[in-house]
Amino acid sequence: MTIGEKIYNLRNANNISQEQLAEKLSVSRQSVSKWEVNQALPQIDKIMIICKLFGVTADELLSEDEVVICAPKKTRQKNRYFGTDGFRGEANINLTSEQAYKVGRFLGWYYSSKLSGCENKAYRPKIVIGKDTRLSSYMLEYSIVAGITASGADAYMLHVTTTPSVSYVAKGEDFDCGIMITASHNPFYDNGIKVINRFGEKLDDKTTAFIEDYLDGDFESLGITGDLPLATKEKIGKIIDYVSGRNRYIGYLISLASHSYKDMKIGLDCANGASWMMAKSVFAALGAKVYVIGDTPDGLNVNRDCGSTHIENLCKLVKENHLDLGFAFDGDCDRCIAVDGNGNVVDGDKMLYILGKRLKSRGMLNNDTVVATVMSNSGFVNSLEKAGIKCVATDVGDRFVYECMQEHDYSLGGEQSGHIIIKKYATTGDGLLTAIMITEEVCDSKRTLAELANPVKLYPQITKNVKVKDKEAVFSDSAVQSEKAKIESLIGKKGRILLRKSGTEPVVRVMVESEENADLYAERLAKFIIERGHSVE
Repeated sequence: MTIGEKIYNLRNANNISQEQLAEKLSVSRQSVSKWEVNQALPQIDKIMIICKLFGVTADELLSEDEVVICAPKKTRQKNRYFGTDGFRGEANINLTSEQAYKVGRFLGWYYSSKLSGCENKAYRPKIVIGKDTRLSSYMLEYSIVAGITASGADAYMLHVTTTPSVSYVAKGEDFDCGIMITASHNPFYDNGIKVINRFGEKLDDKTTAFIEDYLDGDFESLGITGDLPLATKEKIGKIIDYVSGRNRYIGYLISLASHSYKDMKIGLDCANGASWMMAKSVFAALGAKVYVIGDTPDGLNVNRDCGSTHIENLCKLVKENHLDLGFAFDGDCDRCIAVDGNGNVVDGDKMLYILGKRLKSRGMLNNDTVVATVMSNSGFVNSLEKAGIKCVATDVGDRFVYECMQEHDYSLGGEQSGHIIIKKYATTGDGLLTAIMITEEVCDSKRTLAELANPVKLYPQITKNVKVKDKEAVFSDSAVQSEKAKIESLIGKKGRILLRKSGTEPVVRVMVESEENADLYAERLAKFIIERGHSVE
């Protein structure tokens, strides 16, 4: 067993994230990642600290023998508020302004507390906050900021901006964490709180559990008696307008392009969301003639008949105006779906194929591997194989994709829905970054987007969403599982059927991939779930 494998096993057995170990060792999280995939070795002083942290000897760590690892402590099986993409719910129903205030209160206190590893009693945390265009985003923003400053931390407000911009600023400008207020592709009445760590990544489970404990009034687990202390006098936090941070992110995106787009006509659908001003600014600055829809947010129309979940509008715009290509984003612009010059959809699978080949041709695709999810089309996987590229599948969620990329040092990953992570440039899905990289490949290859996507032959795939009372109850229903098995036998080897839980909504998704009758099979299982009494009327 290598040193890296031992560090990985010890860290996971003790429920410590890469970022937490990096902080304890005063190194970057990337350094820990490289150790664990055997691309580098820790220095001797770091080895001694690791031994002390995990209660092993230097001989045990350095020898080739396996280390005896104690069983990990029990961890919470299910988060109470936070899902795969943050704390999400209907505004003031499942996610209230009081809860938002408490999230701010906890984070403002946590980063100056011993619980986070801070030993400086006078430390003043810095937290950067962004939001999308939903009506409730302003309410939640002010509640969070009030909580942050009441705990003595400073709040830097980016105002309306994208999730990847918050990630970029949090990572690059020495913030303790970032917060994005958004429900992504959900309707306007939903909202959410995404917390991003100082490395620009989604917050680790351990810190998330502390937030949930505080929301439930469990002060004992935080090592305090009574509520968190309130800052007074000069210790009350400041609120800083930080539009300059958003502007630096825009400049960063523009700097990644190596071509002028002056001869290109590009359509953009901004979903009446966070990218409504930013997207046009970026592509116009690069010289493109830009046609924009979904750029009139009123607080109520985010994602409504527009954006990446309603791609038909962009298809129409591209065809009617004879555009070269187009890109549709969602409410917080962490995903992107493209449209070629013929008005045909180029989804996340096809974009991963195009970008995978691009990186491979430049020697930038580590291990010649792309990370996708179980929802990715089998035709996409086959197309990658023909191009000499392997595909690793994770559970659905860009968080799982990124964790796999980090663990194995892969360069590219994403989802069929348009979350694309290019690790060299970002730590999260970034719709605008994806759009720029796809446009760059069109320019470099001197081929149309349709030609670049043509080798990917997708199998017919249908997804049916069923809003349910209890997602777990659906999966524990033996009759539902039996019906699913019957459909699987009908499909045989010519496709597959998946039943999965949404990580962000009270929804189960039925996905069928089949050469024939995909729609009928998906409808059959969805109808059966409803007939079993699981659906919400």
